[in-house]
Amino acid sequence: MKKDKKQEAVKTAEKVIGEAKVAVVTDYRGMNVAEMNKLRRKLKESGVDYRVVKNNLAAIAAKNVGKEGLKELLVGPSAVAFGYTDEIAPAKVLAEYIRTTKPPLTIRGALLQTRVLTADEVAALALMPPREQLVAKLVGQIKSPLYSLVTVLNGNLAGLARVLQARMQQLEGGSK
Repeated sequence: MKKDKKQEAVKTAEKVIGEAKVAVVTDYRGMNVAEMNKLRRKLKESGVDYRVVKNNLAAIAAKNVGKEGLKELLVGPSAVAFGYTDEIAPAKVLAEYIRTTKPPLTIRGALLQTRVLTADEVAALALMPPREQLVAKLVGQIKSPLYSLVTVLNGNLAGLARVLQARMQQLEGGSK
């Protein structure tokens, strides 16, 4: 590859790596073109970009955008699934694809923002529920105690108001 082409490839890789929230690195040895295309389509449906990368150029691009940890995962033939919106989607789709089709594809690890994840951590990430479900659960957990607190405080304030009202009527009516 000529120097100009390499520089252009590094700039493209910098843009992709810099924008990605997660990069799941896989070893695709033994997969044929039809399997790769099928996997790419499945990943694309989830908003994930799957690219075969040149290790040296990808390592340079990762270093340039402050994600040096990616370099340790780039050993041998590498293809990377880049997730731009959902951190869990690439791991989930890859794990499901491996489970159902049993290809020779293996997950080496991932780079989540700037943190390097092992293959086992990526598998655990794939088991997490979708982001929307986690957010809904969190909102529900926050809402429940707040609602209970408001109910309890409101009950105490209403009781205090009734006692004060009764005392005021007692004082207005004379000392009884």
